[in-house]
Amino acid sequence: MPDKVNFADKFAQIREHWSPKIVGELNGQQVKLAKFQGEFVWHAHEEEDELFLVVDGSFEMQFRDRSVTLRKGEFLIVPRGVEHRPVAEHEVSVLLFEPAGTLNTGNAGGERTVVNPDRL
Repeated sequence: MPDKVNFADKFAQIREHWSPKIVGELNGQQVKLAKFQGEFVWHAHEEEDELFLVVDGSFEMQFRDRSVTLRKGEFLIVPRGVEHRPVAEHEVSVLLFEPAGTLNTGNAGGERTVVNPDRL
């Protein structure tokens, strides 16, 4: 039977920034939770769209030609192929919704890549 997900409980289990955790799956998509702080890497996802929903805090989604501020209760969909970089001055809690297997660093790779996210 399905269990409910409590954001406060799940986010309390996340200790590191930029390391998404899987909290649900549906129809080939994954629901992930992550904490951001600082600057992430510039990257794009050639095959996947990504949804970023701010649960607590705020951050800037930077694009090469502009920046969008996202606050608690707001979301943004980054279309496939669009280069972007999340930047959070202070810690922010974010829900991600994306196809299963989507790498957090997209085409950039590197040391921040999480190939197999933990499940909470």
